[in-house]
Formats: sequence, structure tokens, C-alpha cells
Amino acid sequence: MRKNSIKNTRINEEVYRELANIIRGEIKDPRISPLTSVVACEVAPDLKTCKAYISVLGDEEARKNTYQGLKSAEGFIKSLLAKRINLRNTPAITFVMDNSIEYGVNMSKLIEDVNRSDDKPVEGT
Repeated sequence: MRKNSIKNTRINEEVYRELANIIRGEIKDPRISPLTSVVACEVAPDLKTCKAYISVLGDEEARKNTYQGLKSAEGFIKSLLAKRINLRNTPAITFVMDNSIEYGVNMSKLIEDVNRSDDKPVEGT
């Protein structure tokens, strides 16, 4: 199976959907921030490994705690994933922190600030 095949794309989407549901509803670890979201999943063509890109909205401490909580729950997450998705091999999950959501929020704030400053009338013209 090639990396960009239709089958691999469907598997990526299904793992992404189930992983988001598991992190949102099944894990009770207090270290995991409620503002945690799964950005993307990349399952290897041999179904042995999966990179899950995780974004946490908050400070560096929240990101670090969430990463540690997810890291300690890897086995539990893998077992739930195996029950919910019928695959030959259940992939080993590697969590990768992704700052894209926080970057987008910061850019939106900067754009709003620029728009607000443009709305003010300029004196002397």
C-alpha cells in the first residue's frame, strides 16, 4: 500500500476520528487539557506506526502536562483504538505537538488589532 493511496487516506481519517473521540471522551487524566485537539494523523503504509499531531491551546505548562498525560495513556489509547477499528495491526501511536491552532489564533488577534487601528480616524489629514 502506497502512502497516498485511497485506502491509506481512509485509514488516516478513521484513526483521526476515533483518536479525537478517545482523547475527548475516554481519558480521565487531569493532566490532559480540555482544549486539546487532534490536528492530523499519519498512519504508516504497513500499519505499524501512527503519528498523531496534537494541538493544545494554552501556555507551555499545559502543553507539557498534556503531552505527559497522553504519553502515559498510550497503551490505553491503543487498546481502545484496537477495539474500535478493525485493522490487521493496531498502530503504535507517537504524539507530536503541533502549534498550528495557537498560531492561527495569534494571527487572527494580530489582524483584528491592525483592523481596529485602521478604523480610528487619522488626525491632521
